[in-house]
Amino acid sequence: MKLRELRNKRKVSFWAKVLPYLPYAFQSGVLVLSLLLIIAFSAWYTAFLQNLPPGLPILWMMLVILGPLTVYSGFRTYVQPADVVFLLPQENRMKEYLAPTYRSGVIYKLIGLYVVLLVLWPLYIRNGDQTHPLWLILIVLCLLKMLSAYGAWQELRITTNRARMGYRLLRWSFIILMLAAWLWQPAWKSMLFMVLVSVNYILALRFPMKHVVPWDNLIANEKAGAAKVMLILGWFVEVPAEGQKVIRRRWLSAVGNHITWTRKTSYRYLLAKTFVRSELLGILIRLGLLGMVVVGWNGSTWLGAGIYLFFIFLTGTQLTSLRYVHSDSPAASYYPISSGVRMQEIVRLASNVLLGLSLLLWIPMVTAEGRNWPILLGSLVLGILLALGMRSSWIKKWRDDEDE
Repeated sequence: MKLRELRNKRKVSFWAKVLPYLPYAFQSGVLVLSLLLIIAFSAWYTAFLQNLPPGLPILWMMLVILGPLTVYSGFRTYVQPADVVFLLPQENRMKEYLAPTYRSGVIYKLIGLYVVLLVLWPLYIRNGDQTHPLWLILIVLCLLKMLSAYGAWQELRITTNRARMGYRLLRWSFIILMLAAWLWQPAWKSMLFMVLVSVNYILALRFPMKHVVPWDNLIANEKAGAAKVMLILGWFVEVPAEGQKVIRRRWLSAVGNHITWTRKTSYRYLLAKTFVRSELLGILIRLGLLGMVVVGWNGSTWLGAGIYLFFIFLTGTQLTSLRYVHSDSPAASYYPISSGVRMQEIVRLASNVLLGLSLLLWIPMVTAEGRNWPILLGSLVLGILLALGMRSSWIKKWRDDEDE
């Protein structure tokens, strides 16, 4: 079998496992909710464009939104652990296998980047400073996305973790600087700056030692990518657990150490240690920061209150993935866990995190100007009630999943 055919077969096999769950996800109301959110956002954005606040930092907003989307690069290779043995003899031909991965990794993300740009474009052309034509910005974003994807691919090949992290920071810095140049500077200056920086960045990528094919990194990235897909599906329907990426967070290593070691609290200890090293914590941190910015921007208004409640609901939806933590892992069998404790501890952790984030998301509403105390207090009460309501729903829904 040709290597490209092997990759296509694996791709079809993976998505054949995912597609049967999509009807259940749509039945959960996610499609209707998405349409309602799009309609609500369209109405709000139209009103916002008609009444732009004076002194709004439009270019900074463009940089903050488009920057991470331009830099971010990821690849689905569908590489499997057994390939280290069976495909290693064909390592010099792996370009045939990996070439479609690079193209799809650029094209799909570029489409999403263009959609966001088109949404932001009416805001950009209202900027009082110099603006560039749409076609030029589209070309620039395509070139920057291709450069970032090339850099991300070379980072996967670098042999040492420290060098890989250093070059990742370098890629983020260079791409953000080049995008900022195009937002604030004339076209000829921006083009000259982009050419000089790109040439130096490509030359810098030639220095570190690299693997011909980074098998271990590709396998780890593929597992993480598959786990993300299953994590999203897990919000709506029960899916088989997939191995998720474990992230070392030394600044949180002490979390859980204060838990008294007893038979009733043993799973609480395991769950706390797992949570602080999971990808879910990173998602919640990013979601919480985004929610605080958006809620604080709208302040103590009815729109701000609605956004506040929406982010609480979105956070609770994310926390449902805790339901599958260690559901089929042998690690849980090493601990003296009593019957029924697993789901009890999961609900306890999810509820505490949701209540804590509910309070954090409410703080920007208090610190914003023009406080409306009836809306402020009403939002806090409704937010706590929503969190408690989700907790009650989890208890009823997950009761049948308790370990025997």
